[in-house]
Amino acid sequence: MPERPLDWIATALRRERTRAGLSLSELAKRAGIAKSTLSQLEAASGNPSVETLWALGVALGVPFSTLVEPPVSSVRVVRAGQGPTVASERADFAATLLSSSPPGARRDIYHLRAEPGAVRESEPHIPGTVEHLIVGSGRVKAGPAGEEAELHSGDYMTYRGDVAHSYEALEPGTTFVLVMQHV
Repeated sequence: MPERPLDWIATALRRERTRAGLSLSELAKRAGIAKSTLSQLEAASGNPSVETLWALGVALGVPFSTLVEPPVSSVRVVRAGQGPTVASERADFAATLLSSSPPGARRDIYHLRAEPGAVRESEPHIPGTVEHLIVGSGRVKAGPAGEEAELHSGDYMTYRGDVAHSYEALEPGTTFVLVMQHV
């Protein structure tokens, strides 16, 4: 990951120019700057002014901040047993949110732990919700009312989440990942 501001700017300019499908010459022309200036900036040399970066942002159709903000790591780790966890009142069942839906996407990812005993009944979610379930350990019976299926470690299923559905652990230590897709 780039460490110096000039490196951040160079990386951002190359990335955004590539996304826009523009050559060095075309971007320089649109921004009203010399091609050599743009080439130097993409090589992390030179001394960019606010005006130059602003013109490049406008030519690329991106905010000024996109060109000057330090990069954020695209890797995020949630260690087992960490993350926001909420327990059920009706069953030995806990859900840990692994990833909420970012802007523009409509999905959430959960890691669930369940123990045999009570069935976890779920009311319908918002219209268009689809659930994807992958069993990590144990066995679970899950799915829409009347269409439940028994799943073993490694099994996957998908079903409508906008109808009543349930999850039931059939073995101690049952875990699964649930992706809720909102379409």
